[in-house]
Amino acid sequence: MSRRAVLGAIATTPLWMQSAWAQPNNLKISHQFPGGSIAQGDFRDRLCRMFAADVERRTRGGLKFSIYPGSSLMGPNAQFPALRSGALDMALVPLSYAGSELPEANIGLMPGLVTSYGQGFAWKNAPVGRELTRILNEQGLVVVSWIWQAGGVASRGKPILHPEDVAGLKVRGGSHEMDRLLLDAGASVVNMPSNDIQAALRAGTLDAALTSSTSLISFRLQEAARSLTTARGGAYWFMFEPLMMSRSVFERLSRQQQAAVMAVGADLEAFALKAARADDAAVASVFQATGAQVVDMNAQALRKWQSIARANAWREFGERNANCARLLELAEQSIALT
Repeated sequence: MSRRAVLGAIATTPLWMQSAWAQPNNLKISHQFPGGSIAQGDFRDRLCRMFAADVERRTRGGLKFSIYPGSSLMGPNAQFPALRSGALDMALVPLSYAGSELPEANIGLMPGLVTSYGQGFAWKNAPVGRELTRILNEQGLVVVSWIWQAGGVASRGKPILHPEDVAGLKVRGGSHEMDRLLLDAGASVVNMPSNDIQAALRAGTLDAALTSSTSLISFRLQEAARSLTTARGGAYWFMFEPLMMSRSVFERLSRQQQAAVMAVGADLEAFALKAARADDAAVASVFQATGAQVVDMNAQALRKWQSIARANAWREFGERNANCARLLELAEQSIALT
């Protein structure tokens, strides 16, 4: 198309359409977690609000954002396809929720593969993180903030510490590979996003659930559980839960706007780490206040879970395709380095 034809098309386009085409400056950020404010509430919602405010400031109002918490814009599982197609601008969402359409995404919740925040956050600049970034970019996704969260287990009955404790129970894991781990330990698995867990525990359609410390608090699971296993002593459940932008949206931004988005996203990773660790500690008090029994994961129990995960969950993931095999190989190198 010639330059003259392009200019002619713009000249005959209504002004409101010209503006939307020239600068996609009102962006939507979606997530499934309870809403709050910059100062209070679920730290994932706070992070989105902090991100929006700082990017708007750095771009002098060139980029503005609307935050849609609590699945108010779309359901949790609809966010990934919407990001990939450009129908959604941004989302803070567990990567493993895309596992059914993108098997590589399940590396973000691989049981026993990441066992510390130091190991998880080091992925960003390690070979495994660079490979994951490449794969996601090819799928139309840009990782803006790297966020890892440790998780615990809320149970309607006794605490879930060792693998044998889940035998015969209906348990929510959070990813295909986490479900395989639970099946190998003798549980039945139930699939659902984290914002549906409390209702399922109350109804008895779920006996126990693994989810992040922050979700244990924000979704008030202490109201439906009698016991908790915390991540204070370690965890085999570490979730990669990034803030992401649609690649097609990102590429429409100016270079200065792109730089602001990525700089603010990186700056907020320290906040995410501090907040996640704080929730790992706080969740124990939240459950104890209701009379729930609280135990901590320990190294012996963690090694048992990791041994079961290696046997099938890791192996099956690596056999899915060449990308999965490469990601697993690089991720296992990160274990040796920690």
